[in-house]
Amino acid sequence: MLGAGEAQAQAVYSQIYDAKRKTWIDYDPKRAMQYYKAYGSVPEEFKRQTVSFRTAEKPGTIIIDGDRHFLYLVRPEFQAIRYGIGVGRDGFGWAGIVKVGRMVEWPTWTPPAEMIARDPRNAQWANGMPGGPENPLGARAMYLYEGGKDTIYRIHGTAEPWSIGLNISSGCIRLNNDDVTDLYARVAVGTKVIVLMSGAALYRGV
Repeated sequence: MLGAGEAQAQAVYSQIYDAKRKTWIDYDPKRAMQYYKAYGSVPEEFKRQTVSFRTAEKPGTIIIDGDRHFLYLVRPEFQAIRYGIGVGRDGFGWAGIVKVGRMVEWPTWTPPAEMIARDPRNAQWANGMPGGPENPLGARAMYLYEGGKDTIYRIHGTAEPWSIGLNISSGCIRLNNDDVTDLYARVAVGTKVIVLMSGAALYRGV
């Protein structure tokens, strides 16, 4: 939920594998924007794909690997649909077990008071920014609840598709709009969500 300039200043570097050079390289906002501008998409590893995935969790469970920037939707027979994601920047990462408590198409975005304090430009949307292509929550939002209460975290789309694969958000999990629309169609209120991220604050024990 940041503009490009603020994102560049605050995002934490991640890494992607360069197959040509057979090495890991830093993947920062500048490199991400350059890649997206050149190819019109994120690197291959962050594109939606079906992968082998062994877990004891039931099909339909969402498992988020914040360190590697992947969201897995568990499928039968040890398969999962893997989506590339953007996650919380330094100080905003978290881990826990929650549930999808509410689902909204083209949601309204209302910045919390602390976000307005960090960036007064957001004050214009204190009463809510209508849903649409420029809305930071993108095409869909799945609101994450714990114990029947809103955690303030969401799985949502983004108006910054180049940002997938980065530590860049204020704690929410972002997907590009095509992917979040696909995920939204496959899950329901009550879906279990497991968020894993090393060094993150524990929202609830994992």
